[in-house]
Amino acid sequence: MGTPDFSVPILAALMEAGHDVACVYSQPPRPAGRGHKEQPTPVHAFAAARGLEVRTPKSLKGAEAQAEFAALDLDVAVVAAYGLILPKAVLDAPRLGCLNVHASLLPRWRGAAPIQRAIQAGDCETGVTIMQMDEGLDTGAMLLMERLPITATTTAAGLHDALAAMGARMMVDALARLPDLVPVPQPAEGITYAAKLAKDDGRLDWSRPAAELERQVRALNPWPGVWCELAGERLKVLAAEIADGRGAPGTVLDDGLSVACGAGALRPTRVQRPGKAPMSTAEMLRGYAVPRGTVLG
Repeated sequence: MGTPDFSVPILAALMEAGHDVACVYSQPPRPAGRGHKEQPTPVHAFAAARGLEVRTPKSLKGAEAQAEFAALDLDVAVVAAYGLILPKAVLDAPRLGCLNVHASLLPRWRGAAPIQRAIQAGDCETGVTIMQMDEGLDTGAMLLMERLPITATTTAAGLHDALAAMGARMMVDALARLPDLVPVPQPAEGITYAAKLAKDDGRLDWSRPAAELERQVRALNPWPGVWCELAGERLKVLAAEIADGRGAPGTVLDDGLSVACGAGALRPTRVQRPGKAPMSTAEMLRGYAVPRGTVLG
């Protein structure tokens, strides 16, 4: 049971390990791209290409959907970024329950966007927790946990791929050791929630410290993307570094596009103007001058 790219390596690992995948559940196809044609989710597309049955209910709360799930007569359900609530009837249907691959060190960063929120917060490490699912939001007992460092250059894209690969390996290990693994309840202390990402999360607020904004750039690319306003248009900031300088927040301090922040300065190093390809800031400035003293929105 999974939906985005993160879930695909986990399904692939289950198949490679020789497990009998009775069925794949994913969220329904949604309009995407310029033509707004309905596109299957990454998990749906991967599973269908390999001849697996795929079901895409909008909800699992109905008696019919629950009966169809129970009829699969499963040993276990593996869940990874599925995105739908599993009612108690679904959680209880598999003989060994529902196991979740969660991309954080629980109970820190329960919720929808643990990878991005860990980078944003300046955490020095994250990881994967394999947990037994219950009716709460990522509150179930833990079976396995592994850690991964977050460095000053870690990006959401790189961390996403590393944690997906880690989660795939760990889930295969967990299934091989069931039911001998001993569930450990989550600690009552250290609980945080990784709120779902929204488009406006990517807006740069120059009144914040440069260190926070630099982490925001690494955390929120490629989605929802990080941006500011320059001369009435939206400038995407794809990469950035902390720079020297001080001034009124949002003010361009030099000819290299260093921008004053609430504390310190931030220099975008890779940007994208509307309708243009991504480019280095130096490339953009050769054809599009941004004088010192310009104030970015």
